[in-house]
Amino acid sequence: MSTTDAINQGDVNYSINDNGIATVIFNHPLSNSLPGRVLKKLADTITELGEKEEAKVIVLKSEGDRAFCAGASFDELISIKNLEVGKKFFMGFANVINACRKCPKLIIGRVQGKTVGGGVGLASAVDYCYATKFSAVKLSELAIGIGPFVVGPAVARKIGDSAMSQLAINATEWESAEWAKEKGLYADIFDSIEEMDAAVDTLANKLATSNPEAMRLLKGIFWQGTENWDTLLQERAAMSGELVLSEFTINAINAFKKK
Repeated sequence: MSTTDAINQGDVNYSINDNGIATVIFNHPLSNSLPGRVLKKLADTITELGEKEEAKVIVLKSEGDRAFCAGASFDELISIKNLEVGKKFFMGFANVINACRKCPKLIIGRVQGKTVGGGVGLASAVDYCYATKFSAVKLSELAIGIGPFVVGPAVARKIGDSAMSQLAINATEWESAEWAKEKGLYADIFDSIEEMDAAVDTLANKLATSNPEAMRLLKGIFWQGTENWDTLLQERAAMSGELVLSEFTINAINAFKKK
């Protein structure tokens, strides 16, 4: 697959069932990685559903039965040639996190497999997350010459600074789904996708019949202390946007792509 093809592929779709459960599905042929256009559509979709009265609760998932999300698109990363473009790309992750944060509806995450970098950020930005036992996590950014600057606040909010720093520093190693559950990223883990989906459906249906105003107020309380994230994540995106231009990072990304 060419770099242009990889950047232009992938999509986001949603549906709302009769019970008011909105299901958002993102996809990309390269392990559900996230090029800029997919990130934009994901942020816009979450924002749109937050405004739809018929959507009572949101389920966020990716396509397939393997990886949940491979994080940033390497093909797009190596195509970045200036700071403005770099910052814009990383703002894609910032916008998704902020869309989740500001959405007045509770968001349930469904993680079926391994998740890396920005994917860990997604799992951290939802309000309640289920996963399978195959859903190991890794923040690989330092290994390619950047850092988990944009997703860091969301990850640290969910699992704490200590666990977040372990992931960020030991950037080439996976931590198990059990580890992620112990740290608070996952509310529960399951032996199979079918068992996880049953739990997602049960919780989503319960929430769909709960008081929308109570859920909105509760979510606002959960996210107290993050009111500065519009500015903070923009500053973090600029950090990553500058680092991705360095010769070190370009070489590291190319080496990763050859593995």
